[in-house]
Amino acid sequence: MYCRKCGAQNDDNAFRCVSCGEIIQQVQQVQQVGGNMPYVPNYLVHAILATIFCCVPFGIVSIVYAAQVNGKLAAGDYDGAVDSSNKAKTWFWVSFGIGLAVSIMWFFFAIIGALAEA
Repeated sequence: MYCRKCGAQNDDNAFRCVSCGEIIQQVQQVQQVGGNMPYVPNYLVHAILATIFCCVPFGIVSIVYAAQVNGKLAAGDYDGAVDSSNKAKTWFWVSFGIGLAVSIMWFFFAIIGALAEA
């Protein structure tokens, strides 16, 4: 199969062009040919851990997006699943970063408080 954008030759069951990354087949065609869609990570475990240990509000946003990934894949919405996956990953990192920053500040103030008492 040849890419419509760059003309590079690809495998018959390829989803994206190996040369330019252009989508060669739609998701429905991939399901018919291979029986499976390409893997999309849902980041649900990351989101749950970030919610518990880092920052609850942003972790919950990450959980919501992570929970949408598998449903969108089941409905055949590959692009929507990738979008939700990317948003889940982004909000996980936001939650993790805020949790890390708060922990560092707490540690810093705890050290200063301990030195002030001494």
